[in-house]
Amino acid sequence: MKKKTKNLTHAALIAALYVVLTYAANMFGLASGAVQIRISEALTVLPYFTPAAIPGLFVGCVTANLLTGSTALDIVFGSLATLLGALGTYALRKKSKYLAPIPPIAANTIIIPCVLIYAGIPGAWWYLALTVGAGEVISCGVLGIILINALRKRADTIF
Repeated sequence: MKKKTKNLTHAALIAALYVVLTYAANMFGLASGAVQIRISEALTVLPYFTPAAIPGLFVGCVTANLLTGSTALDIVFGSLATLLGALGTYALRKKSKYLAPIPPIAANTIIIPCVLIYAGIPGAWWYLALTVGAGEVISCGVLGIILINALRKRADTIF
């Protein structure tokens, strides 16, 4: 019972943190559109430490997308991209910390441009993939690795 409570608490905290960070980025116009740097996407590396991050990230992304006025397609497919990225990170957790950001970068770079095109954002798929991918590299690749390095020393205590 104690482990279930701990996992549920971790998932809820990660979801809440994802929402707060997305909402903050949205206030500066960074959370959506052709060029997006969601600071909250750095959290997609957390499945490297705990599987509880997977539902936390998914619920957090759904909630953040609802609160920031995303389209229905972005709520569904953007959240699924985050879920796929989190699952991929969890699958690669034993390989290398440097592989952890690759699944969320790839999932969002492939899926989000399709959502943006359907939502009426002008641009070719390759251009939108480039802009979304660049934002994901910053959020997941750079900030995510910094987060992993910061948490790694205390991972046993935190997770």
